[in-house]
Amino acid sequence: MIIIGLGTVWILDGLEVTIIGNLSAQLAKPGSGLEITQTQVAGTAAALYVAGACLGALFFGWLTDRFGRKKLFIITMIVYLIATAATALSFSAWWFFLFRFLTGFGIGGEYAAINSAIDELIPSRHRGRIDIVINGSYWLGAAGGALLTVPLLNSFAVNVGWRIAFGLGVVLGLGILLVRRHVPESPRWLFIHGRDQEAEKLVDDIEGRIEQEKDVRLEEPSQSMTIHQRQSIGFGRIAHTMVARYPKRTILGFSLFIGQAFLYNAITFGYAQILSTFFKVDTNTGYFFAVIAIGNFLGPLLLGHLFDTVGRVPMISATYIGSGLLLLGTAWLFNQGVLTAFTLTACWCVVLFFASAGASAAYLTVSEIFPMETRAMAIAFFYAIGTFVGGIAGPLVFANLVESGRPGDTALAFCIGAVLMIAAGLVEVFLGVKAEGKSLEDIAEPLSATPASAASTSAAPAT
Repeated sequence: MIIIGLGTVWILDGLEVTIIGNLSAQLAKPGSGLEITQTQVAGTAAALYVAGACLGALFFGWLTDRFGRKKLFIITMIVYLIATAATALSFSAWWFFLFRFLTGFGIGGEYAAINSAIDELIPSRHRGRIDIVINGSYWLGAAGGALLTVPLLNSFAVNVGWRIAFGLGVVLGLGILLVRRHVPESPRWLFIHGRDQEAEKLVDDIEGRIEQEKDVRLEEPSQSMTIHQRQSIGFGRIAHTMVARYPKRTILGFSLFIGQAFLYNAITFGYAQILSTFFKVDTNTGYFFAVIAIGNFLGPLLLGHLFDTVGRVPMISATYIGSGLLLLGTAWLFNQGVLTAFTLTACWCVVLFFASAGASAAYLTVSEIFPMETRAMAIAFFYAIGTFVGGIAGPLVFANLVESGRPGDTALAFCIGAVLMIAAGLVEVFLGVKAEGKSLEDIAEPLSATPASAASTSAAPAT
């Protein structure tokens, strides 16, 4: 229920980003209903979507820590549904740009609410694998969006197919919203915010269900802590925690997010433009992107368990640095003119097999290395800043370099992404946190914990 109700938001994001990337040539055609160029779709609209996601993450992230995970992952989904439906009804470029921004606003808010809730509900021994696979499910949406665009481009009028594509996002979102109503609130959030009876009942119900299913008696936790319950944490306390208390972890979060955000936002929004510009592939780009998406999903799926067994630091650094080196090789081959649309797609598939696992681990990292009271805001903060730097600059730089039609310029865009990934991997080597198998409270003690909590034997158990 948690995976379907919460994790599937990544599928929606993948669907949104891929549809807009693969429909860019269609939207620019005469008769599409919009007076817009392909560069505006792949560059301006993409940047606005990401800008909306950044602001949405910050706004809804603050609300998530204040009012709870469940309320916000319902509200943000509703925002997404309304904005996507309005996008499908676009009649001019300004309307299209506005609701791409608002669609991103809802999706960005989802990240903070969803990732914090998932980490607080998944057992520590499985947290890395589950979180990484869920984040990697973005690419199931990307594959679906890529394949959907093929019949929509070929079977419908130029002003109809793209509208149906966005409408399908609404249908999927409504299904997710129905499941999401039954996902529980985080017991950790309930406990810290003075609703300990609700938290205790929720945990008792879960434990009772497991004991009945497994026919075992679960042991009580061996550790406990005393919590000073409160309603909210101020921005000043949050900023102090991230900058003064955990400065190295803050640098780590920035590095991981900027590296993956530039690479991924650039290629997902701009790959159709590459195929169109250099290989004259205009209408069937979805097939090529679906191959890339499958490689991206297989990376987290096949490598995810290693982040819990081999460890966070070696796996994150290896996936970041490895994908960066492979991308440098791809850039060299592309500049030499030896690649075709098929071989370039194969190269990107291999690069992103490793990069996807690392990028998914970036979200896992920032969601588990900061105290519980700041978790949603920390996710939002790193996502917003990292994505603002890499996610807005990436599509704009990438689109302009590709538009020149010179292989050297596009190869340069590849190299920028590769260098940023390698640099982030090196930061992980020196500043990475060994969080595998540890409870969230062991990784970062809650701000609400009293100084004597470690020694207390009669305190209320941590949820």
